[in-house]
Amino acid sequence: MKVLVAYESKYGATEGIAERIGERLRTRGLEAEVVRCSDIGDASGFDAYVVGSATYEFRWRKGARTFVKHHADVLAAHPTWLFSSGPLGTETVDKDGNDVLKGAEPKQFATYAELIHPRGTQVFRGAYHHDKIRGGDRIVAWMPGIREILPEGDFREWDVIEGWADSIADSLAAART
Repeated sequence: MKVLVAYESKYGATEGIAERIGERLRTRGLEAEVVRCSDIGDASGFDAYVVGSATYEFRWRKGARTFVKHHADVLAAHPTWLFSSGPLGTETVDKDGNDVLKGAEPKQFATYAELIHPRGTQVFRGAYHHDKIRGGDRIVAWMPGIREILPEGDFREWDVIEGWADSIADSLAAART
């Protein structure tokens, strides 16, 4: 069974998540191809899809949004899962007691629920390193106080990511039998 893991990443953290998902699916006997959304011309020819993006200000990156818009019919006709990366730190709840990961869901999860009917969605923690920031983001990253507000480090939980990939493999195996 062929699975496309399509992603859009700005600084590489989401790309790393997509690569790990692809690796895990391959260890489970699936043929997984991991490709940046903006590099995909034709998305047909796969049996299932996993699509993810880094999230900024509760929105997926443009390349991922464009990919879903252009390939909505293909995605809706096949098993599809969506993921997002973004929240930093290790806190599980915010100052108001709300689940941090649930609160970080991109608005695309709700939009795409009606459009492509994903089998599942997942928000993963991301990574942030002050010294990797480039372009226009440098202005924000170097504003007074930002370094103190944004936790620096790699907060990706590889066991959670692998567990989610395993659940996708299990779902696809169950559909084959």
